[in-house]
Amino acid sequence: MNRRDALLAALSGALTVGGFAPFGLFPLPFLTLAWLLRAWRQSPGPAAAAGLGYAWGMGFFLAGVSWVHVSMHDVGGMAAPLAALATVLFCAYLALFPALAGALFRRRDRGGVAAPALLAAATWTLAEWLRGWLLTGFPWLAVGYSQAPPSPLAGYAPILGSYGLAFLTVLAAGLLGFGWRRRGPVVALVALLACGFALRGIAWTQPAGEPLSVSLLQGNIPQTLKWDPERLPLSLETYLRLAERHPAQLTVLPETALPLFFDAVPEEVRRRLTRHGDVLVGVAVRSREGGYTNGAVSLAPDLRASAYAKVHLVPFGEYIPPGFSWFFDLVRIPMSDFSAGPPDQPPLAVAGQRLAPTICYEDLFGEELLRFLPSATLLVNLSNTAWFGRSLAQPQHLQIAQLRSLETGRPMLRATNTGMTAAIAADGTVAAVLEPFTVGALKVQVQGHRGSTPYMHAGNLPVLLISFSVLVGAALRGKNAAPGA
Repeated sequence: MNRRDALLAALSGALTVGGFAPFGLFPLPFLTLAWLLRAWRQSPGPAAAAGLGYAWGMGFFLAGVSWVHVSMHDVGGMAAPLAALATVLFCAYLALFPALAGALFRRRDRGGVAAPALLAAATWTLAEWLRGWLLTGFPWLAVGYSQAPPSPLAGYAPILGSYGLAFLTVLAAGLLGFGWRRRGPVVALVALLACGFALRGIAWTQPAGEPLSVSLLQGNIPQTLKWDPERLPLSLETYLRLAERHPAQLTVLPETALPLFFDAVPEEVRRRLTRHGDVLVGVAVRSREGGYTNGAVSLAPDLRASAYAKVHLVPFGEYIPPGFSWFFDLVRIPMSDFSAGPPDQPPLAVAGQRLAPTICYEDLFGEELLRFLPSATLLVNLSNTAWFGRSLAQPQHLQIAQLRSLETGRPMLRATNTGMTAAIAADGTVAAVLEPFTVGALKVQVQGHRGSTPYMHAGNLPVLLISFSVLVGAALRGKNAAPGA
């Protein structure tokens, strides 16, 4: 691989970020991935294809998750050179996965159009799934998220989930890249998109119960002030004022909105928050076993409480991986030693609904959310995205939430500290969103949903089995065929 090819691959990767929020150019990944697949085919061997995949990945992740630098330097206080180095190393790790996909594809590619397009989709999907699982996983910017509504491929999400959308996106790119001059592949691509568009018209779940008035609060508290004991009144008064000025049957506050342990929240604060109805609030909760959890606590007007404890914690943000205590000498991260909650927690019964709660980036892991279903009627996510400043992280996270609604056929309520506070309909469309980096409340009417989507029954297993079967089939065919050009 020469320098020119590496540069073009990195540029292609960086351009692919335009397919994601906030840009929303969902056809763009078809084109950039089509270029990459053709480059893989024309490379002299698996090592060269891996190099192209790696360069593509570096361009993609440096452009798409540059907000990691913001969280470590601008908010966390890490020295700028160290934060830049950490960001590059992190992206270098993430780029290994498209490199792996490239090597597997080039090793088994035998020419043609349909079979190689399926092979590319399979190797890419397996590599992305591995990225979302290895070392607790980081599935941010998985290609399937670029196909949130209004993409026609979004219609497949309730059946195959976000990894299924990744498979179909790369399949479409393969049909385009390998067969754009042939009628058959073009017809297949049009049929794939048309079928997805038709599936968008299917209502997999149904409304249940009466509409519920909801107030989603956004305090816009700077992260640098949030945990300063002298600034505690700022957080408390901001959210109390918003709750009292925007009453609803259910009021939702974001992750760690109250910078106290729950048992230290004054009773007066609890009573004022619940004056008009039930409340769901993000707050740290001391556990009986010692330590503390990142919690979502529901409060009824009579002050009865129940809580969800975050299960999927963020390494280096919410807990210290073994051997990395030195990292926290370089960056200021308060409350960085949470304990994980048990994985079998039930939905929260709040305001006549059963809520499936997630906290911050937990909603990246769609299959983990299925433990609350089908009994849960609403999804709710509490986030504190002040860590990422004015970056791509906020709109990208909102787009991820759209896929969770599509996969489950449930509306999603999002309460965030700085953005994007929003309500997402059961069909994955954004029903309402609050202006980011403002203090305010988003008032919406939401109705719970019951029923099941195909994805709720099988999760990611079907698309993983399909991908693995394609890869095995290619390996078996390769025993009796000469390597492709």
